[in-house]
Amino acid sequence: MKEAAQATVADSKVSKIIKSLSELENHIDSLNEKVADIKKTLASKTQTELESLKTQVTQMAIKEAESIISETKAKAEQQSKKIAAEGEAKLAKLKATVESKSNEAVDSVVSTILKP
Repeated sequence: MKEAAQATVADSKVSKIIKSLSELENHIDSLNEKVADIKKTLASKTQTELESLKTQVTQMAIKEAESIISETKAKAEQQSKKIAAEGEAKLAKLKATVESKSNEAVDSVVSTILKP
């Protein structure tokens, strides 16, 4: 009888262990499903964030390029004005030289013609 009672107690303990293991397995399965869902959500959020960052970086690059272009254009216009002013000054100097030499040439021609 003692053996039967011990066997029943042992069977009861084994049943409890099996039931606990079954519940644990169910919890593990449930956790695995939750982890899979979290992975999907995380992957989706990561992709969304990557796209957002890519857009932001592209916009920043465009603004930087526009800034560089604008700055370069301003420098080129300034250099162009400087070159044009130098050209105007040289042209005025050349005109003055031509006019002064023109009078000398006329005087030289007149004196050559009027020589006896």
